[in-house]
Amino acid sequence: MVSGGAFSGGGVRRRPVLPNGVLAILLFIGVEAMLFAGFFSAFTIVKANFAPGMWPPPGQPRFPAEATAVTTLILLVSGVLLWWSGRRFDTEPASARGLLAASATLGATFIGIQGVEWARLIGEGLTLEDNPYGGLFYVIVGAHAAHAVPALIALIVMWVRMQRGYLDAVSFTVARAFWYFVVLVWPVLYWRVYL
Repeated sequence: MVSGGAFSGGGVRRRPVLPNGVLAILLFIGVEAMLFAGFFSAFTIVKANFAPGMWPPPGQPRFPAEATAVTTLILLVSGVLLWWSGRRFDTEPASARGLLAASATLGATFIGIQGVEWARLIGEGLTLEDNPYGGLFYVIVGAHAAHAVPALIALIVMWVRMQRGYLDAVSFTVARAFWYFVVLVWPVLYWRVYL
């Protein structure tokens, strides 16, 4: 018998309060939330140090707030569909699979549109090096993309596993939590950076 470990009296394995994967993703999300809080703080401080009417700097393209409002809605709907998929996972697997596919498709649409936006802004002369306006934009939105792409890949892997009939609830919970983080950070990013 192992004292103080995963086993209790009689060699029976105790059930963990929280599965390891779920605990790990929650810790990861906590750390990443702090990262984005730092980014938003830096953006706010830098913006406040510019003279009134000088942000964004003259000659720099404006962020497409109206178009990005539409992509924000697309991402939020993706999160709702994923939540709905999670609710149906145990009782209606076929429905859950379709909802997960729709969520991932909307997520891919969001990422694709954001990529087009980046290309357009680069074409209009907004660069990382010219000034804090472009630098902060690309760092913050790029950090979000660096989370959105792997989270989308996780959703696709979950869909494949669900399709093959061997998706477990813990893995699905972990992938969903990762995507929810991506979905919930974006409106704050949109509000702080685009508006």
